[in-house]
Amino acid sequence: MPDLITPPTTGTAGSGGAATGAAGAEAPVPANNRHQWAALFITTLGMLMATIDASIVLIAMPDIFRGIHLDPLLPSNTFFLLWMILGFLIVISVLVVSLGRLGDLYGRVRMYNLGFAVFTFFSLLLSITWMTGTAGGIWLIVMRIFQGVGAAMLMANSAAILTDAFPPDRRGFALGINQAAAISGTFIGLLLGGFLAPINWRLIFLVSVPIGLFATVWGYHSLEEVARGSRARIDWAGNVTFAIGLILVMIGITYGIEPYGNSSMGWTNPTVLAELGVGLAFLVLFCVIEIHTEEPMFRLQLFRIRAFSAGVFASFLGALGRGGLMFMLIIWLQGIWLPRHGYTFAVTPLWAGIFMIPLTAGFMIGGPLSGILSDRYGSRPFATGGMIGSAVAFFLLEQLPIDFSYSVFAVLLFFTGLVMSSFGASNRTGVMNSLPAADRGAGSGMNTTFQNSAQVLSIGIFFTFIIVGLSDHLPSALLSGLTAHGVPESMARSISHLPPVSTLFAAFLGYNPASHLLGPHVLAQLTLDQRASITGESFFPSLITSSFKDGLHTAFTFAIVMCLAGAACSWIRGGKAPARSDAA
Repeated sequence: MPDLITPPTTGTAGSGGAATGAAGAEAPVPANNRHQWAALFITTLGMLMATIDASIVLIAMPDIFRGIHLDPLLPSNTFFLLWMILGFLIVISVLVVSLGRLGDLYGRVRMYNLGFAVFTFFSLLLSITWMTGTAGGIWLIVMRIFQGVGAAMLMANSAAILTDAFPPDRRGFALGINQAAAISGTFIGLLLGGFLAPINWRLIFLVSVPIGLFATVWGYHSLEEVARGSRARIDWAGNVTFAIGLILVMIGITYGIEPYGNSSMGWTNPTVLAELGVGLAFLVLFCVIEIHTEEPMFRLQLFRIRAFSAGVFASFLGALGRGGLMFMLIIWLQGIWLPRHGYTFAVTPLWAGIFMIPLTAGFMIGGPLSGILSDRYGSRPFATGGMIGSAVAFFLLEQLPIDFSYSVFAVLLFFTGLVMSSFGASNRTGVMNSLPAADRGAGSGMNTTFQNSAQVLSIGIFFTFIIVGLSDHLPSALLSGLTAHGVPESMARSISHLPPVSTLFAAFLGYNPASHLLGPHVLAQLTLDQRASITGESFFPSLITSSFKDGLHTAFTFAIVMCLAGAACSWIRGGKAPARSDAA
């Protein structure tokens, strides 16, 4: 096997400090404050916009589908619902390593600026569709996939550009701000979607266009190419096998939470099992190809750098633990807490975003702060402490009653955001400081791929736990609750056997689940009092509280274990702080 990457002999193996040595020598860092601030602002804006668009559709989904006259809760339309939610993340996970490697070879700034242009162009196309029904849904999914290509270019190269621009003793600050923007953008997207979609659903995509145009033009004029590797052949075999393998695995996970036959989920579906099996086989083939090729896409030799491998696996475990958190919090608020406190289902998506502001505030404060401290003391204590703190946060959330006091919930959300961003910023700093200058794009892409793939897997795991909990208790609760309010037993029994994922998605999208399950024909047969009780704010939450609590506690326990395992991985990176520099 060609030894293309020689692990640094000092400063990396046990420290997470800046890579040194022949193969890992630091690229010259320009003593140009103007360039550094331009790089920080533009790359942070790119990460913010990319992550905002990853989540903005979640809250806006009902308005989007009403706008194109498509019911996302019909079994035949579940395809559109799942791919609007997860397609963006899947595309990023598949492409980010390849695009990071291309940035190493042909220029990170060039790839980043192209990414902003692609992202902006397809954001515009998303906002101008004239089609409705199935054609409109397909248009949105295809344009969203191409928008994800642009977002992948941004995510693959932003950390590498910042690492090139800033000296080792200031990278934590820069990467901390960048990482805080990336994480908080996910929750800011919920707020923007809630505010803009009721005005016009096209605005959730159109809002990215002027910002993208500004950043694209400014980036071309202000960003400087600091480091670029020598030209090399593209590893087509590696790219193709990696893409096929990861796409099949993620499609399998996506459809694993869908009903199959008489089962509430699709994990026994032969198609899902085939997708997962063939996908894993392609990923094994990909690893074999990468070991034997001279110019690999996925530079497996980088895993011989302890600080890099420890940071990447810690990132994977952390994302596996927290990736489904946003969905659980949204369902908890929209399906139970907000209706119980007098909010109609139609307004719960917006208010769920508002009530999660403390989480965003924690992310925005914790990221830059931990990054600055990582510059001074090294990344290990803050990355490891952030993972331990995340485990504590999940434990405390698990202790809350389902009908909690919001003041306590808000404090816990703020603490959760603080410790999670402490890990994210510090860990990213340690990973980027450990990389040889010529491989920062590929290394950053590898880290992002592990993180995004874990996030999709986490969503599947969290939903599985919740659906299992609902499957145990919801059918009997629905049967007794509906018959007690005048619904004929035959109809109530038929509804009680419907897959719980449909009920879960209804609450998630801001529909009244009881109205969705019964339909206008059955509701018209009930008395005014019966209809008011069933479609009121307290009926559905009272049915799912017990079963949701069981699934939620299981999901949180899983998250605690993953965070503690991530803390252990983070600790073994070593503890030496990056060398001081006066280059800035």
